[in-house]
Amino acid sequence: MKLLDIGEITERSGVKPSTLRYYEEVGLIQSVTRHGLRRQYEPQTLTKLSLIAFAKSAGFSLADILGMFTDNGQLQFPRDQIRARADQIDQRIKELTTLRNALHHVADCPAPSHLECPSFQSLLKATGKRSPAKKKPPAR
Repeated sequence: MKLLDIGEITERSGVKPSTLRYYEEVGLIQSVTRHGLRRQYEPQTLTKLSLIAFAKSAGFSLADILGMFTDNGQLQFPRDQIRARADQIDQRIKELTTLRNALHHVADCPAPSHLECPSFQSLLKATGKRSPAKKKPPAR
């Protein structure tokens, strides 16, 4: 099996070397050896980095992502958390769609004053309605 050094991993994944070192420090990835001072990784590290990027883009924290891997490095998606995150994204899409529609209306509305426009008033009310924010647990 051909190992990839940190430069190859960086080039192929787009992840900075400092980020790779940090991911290694927190246990998300691991190098298998060094060639001089350069860390060497197994090729499947690229797949793991793609999974990390996917989960991060979905809003999962690095701690959440670390919990998605078993002790032997196998991926185990927590389906209930994935569904909950998808629901949160759906809600955010609805909010952003309403906001986009309001902005288009503001840009295109022929009314002399937007505050006199009934359509704008209803869009303004809809934009102001947001789902209640979840409280974050206190920092430890």
